[in-house]
Amino acid sequence: MSDPVKLIEPRTLKGFRDYLPELMIPREWMLEQARRVYRSYGFAPIDTPALEYAEILLGKGGEESDKQIYRFRDSGDRDIALRFDLTIPFARFAAQYIGELGTPFKRYHMGPVWRGENIQRGRYREFWQCDFDTIGTTSNAADIEVSLVIHDLMRGLNLDRFVIHVNNRLVLNGLLEELGLAGHTAPLLRALDKLPKIGRDGVLAEMAANTGVAAAQADRLLALAQTSGSNQDILARLKSDFGTNPKAADGIRRLEELLAAATKAGIPDGMIVLDLSIARGLDYYTGTVYETFLTDMPKIGSVCSGGRYDNLAGLYTKQHLPGVGASLGLDRLLAALEELKLLKGTATPAPVFIVQFTAERIGDYQRMARVLRAAGIGAEVFPDAKKLGQQFQYAEKRGHKIALIAGPDDFAAGTWNVKDLAKREEKKGVPDAEVAAFVRSLLPV
Repeated sequence: MSDPVKLIEPRTLKGFRDYLPELMIPREWMLEQARRVYRSYGFAPIDTPALEYAEILLGKGGEESDKQIYRFRDSGDRDIALRFDLTIPFARFAAQYIGELGTPFKRYHMGPVWRGENIQRGRYREFWQCDFDTIGTTSNAADIEVSLVIHDLMRGLNLDRFVIHVNNRLVLNGLLEELGLAGHTAPLLRALDKLPKIGRDGVLAEMAANTGVAAAQADRLLALAQTSGSNQDILARLKSDFGTNPKAADGIRRLEELLAAATKAGIPDGMIVLDLSIARGLDYYTGTVYETFLTDMPKIGSVCSGGRYDNLAGLYTKQHLPGVGASLGLDRLLAALEELKLLKGTATPAPVFIVQFTAERIGDYQRMARVLRAAGIGAEVFPDAKKLGQQFQYAEKRGHKIALIAGPDDFAAGTWNVKDLAKREEKKGVPDAEVAAFVRSLLPV
């Protein structure tokens, strides 16, 4: 007698997750909305491999990012790694193809990235980013456009309770130069970026541990970061304190232009705020930086972030290719909406359910399904001629909106019965040729 087969326990790796239809359907809808908004601004789609040579990715985002990279040797003994964001592969891509693409080049890219980081609420080790970038220009108009795209993206996702926080690293870098700390910019700004997570004391401790910066110097940097007030109040303070510093003055000018242009373009007051604590943790940012927070769940972190990176592509080409852009953290936002109960209930990709009343008529049921699909209406035919109660139970669980029923007498009369499953109302005797139009009238626009 043979030994029984040992079953493998079905499970997922820590930090990874499966997506059931009730999450995948809204997730795909979010991707469609992002694609629509990006295209409306003239961004074109690209794609890059999930795997890159390790040298392409390492040392670009900082020491912490390098520690999170999934890196290994393939069967050809090549040193390769999974991408941890979409920006660095884009810089490589631009350096490789910019001759045929021309500048400025506007791209969007949506796909999975991988980071071996600690698991937190809304954070996974595999997650999707939805990036958009403009490369090949230092114009502040591109930075301004990023803030407009983020706003329209969030509104396109039916969100109105959010705030876009903006800052400019030139302001922070100007202060660090004045303090004689220009050589410690990357570790200091990485520490500053953790202010909302670990608090003032934690940031001071990390700054001291990693750079040996004096307490008075760290205090001044934190005092700047924690400047509060209206956008105009903060700008006035910056001009007063740093207006004579060329680098900081350029950052202040760019922020002032961004805020004024966004207002002129119709972005409501309070949707974009100046936040001097925003630094972004990746080393490659050089100018404007953005983070977007949900008003009802700020602690989940930024759901759409980015910034200007003027030197990143210079690691791959001698041609100067400055860039700016941002990324929607699709899965973090999805987790937030799930927790806030803002996702719609179980849904189906096909709103119409066609009951299989009798197996002998399967061809007629499939014909009507194809008529509906040709009219742009999704339709699903139940595969078995089971009891009607069982079929309706399935349809309601799946989230179908409309059911079509036809038995021998209906086929003889050339009619169908159309049932609104939510309202429990049924229209009998709808002529075959009028079914598609009648169903259309019952579905939301």
